[in-house]
Amino acid sequence: MSTVVTPDVTLTPERAERYSIRSRLQDALPKIVLAPSFLVTIIFVYGFIIWTGYLSFTNSKTFPSYTLTGARAYQRLWGWTFESDPPSSWYTSITNMAIFGFLYVGICLALGLFLAILLDQKIRGEGILRPIYLYPMALSFIVTGVAWKWFLDPGLGLEQTLHQWGWTSFHFDWIKNKDFVIYTVVIAGVWQASGFVMAMFLAGLRGIDSEIMKAAQIDGATTVQLYRRIVIPLLRPVFLSAFIVLAHMAIKSYDLVVALTSGGPGGSAWLPSNFMYEYTFKRNEMAVGSASAIIMLMTITAIIVPYLYSELREKSR
Repeated sequence: MSTVVTPDVTLTPERAERYSIRSRLQDALPKIVLAPSFLVTIIFVYGFIIWTGYLSFTNSKTFPSYTLTGARAYQRLWGWTFESDPPSSWYTSITNMAIFGFLYVGICLALGLFLAILLDQKIRGEGILRPIYLYPMALSFIVTGVAWKWFLDPGLGLEQTLHQWGWTSFHFDWIKNKDFVIYTVVIAGVWQASGFVMAMFLAGLRGIDSEIMKAAQIDGATTVQLYRRIVIPLLRPVFLSAFIVLAHMAIKSYDLVVALTSGGPGGSAWLPSNFMYEYTFKRNEMAVGSASAIIMLMTITAIIVPYLYSELREKSR
C-alpha cells in the first residue's frame, strides 16, 4: 500500500506577509478600477445636481450668484409672487408635457405590444421585420426630428406631394399650427420608440412557458382570453420597465422638439427641458432655469422611486 506524502504548507512569516499583501491587493483591485468612474459620477452628476439645486434658491441671472434669496425662483416660476409676471411659457411647457407624455407612453406601449404579438406568431419574414421596426431607435432624435420636419412641412413634404398628385384639397399644417404642433412631436417620438418597446415585449413573450399556453388552449381559452388573462398579466414586469424608459425619455426630450419644430410658433411646442435651456442660457434667468430643472428631476424621481420599491419588494418576496 503506497503512502501519500503531503507537502509542507507551513508558511514562514515572510511568505505569510507576502500572501497577505497579495490577497489585500486582489480584494482592493476592483475598488481601485471603479474609483475613477465613481469619483467622476459623484462630481459631475450628483455634484452638479446639488449645485443646480443651490442656484435655484439664489437670484442668479447671466452668471451664478451664491447669495441665497429663498424660494423666489420657484415663486416666480409658478406665479406665486406679484413682483413680476410668471413666465406663461412654463405653463405651456407643463401642458405640452402632459399631452406628450400621455400620448407618447400610451401609444408606444399599445403599438409595441401589438407588433410584438404579431411577430410572436412566427410569421414569415420575422427576421427582416424586426430590424425594420428597430431601425428608428438607432437614429438620434436630431435625425428623427429633421426627417419628420421635411415630411410634415406643408411646402416640402406630404401636403406638397399630394397637391402635385392632384389632391389639392388636402391640408396638413400641424407643424405650423400652435394648437397642434405638439402632436407632431408625438408622431415622431412614437415612430422612433415603438420598435424598441416591441423588442422588449417580444423578449417577454418568448420567455413565457409554452406549457402554460398549451394548458389554457386545452381548457378551451380563446386567443383573446389567452392574451388578456394569461399573457398580458405575465408581462407586467416588461410593462413597468417600458413605462420607466418611455417616461424618462419623455421628460428629458429636448433635441426632438428643437429639430422638428424649433420650439414651435411662439414656443408653443416647448417641453420643460426646452424651457430650462431657454431661460438658463438665452434669457439670462439662471435661477428660474435651475428651478425648472429641479422640478424635472423631482418628476423623474417620483416615477423611478415607486418602480424601484416595487422591484425590491418583489425580490424580497
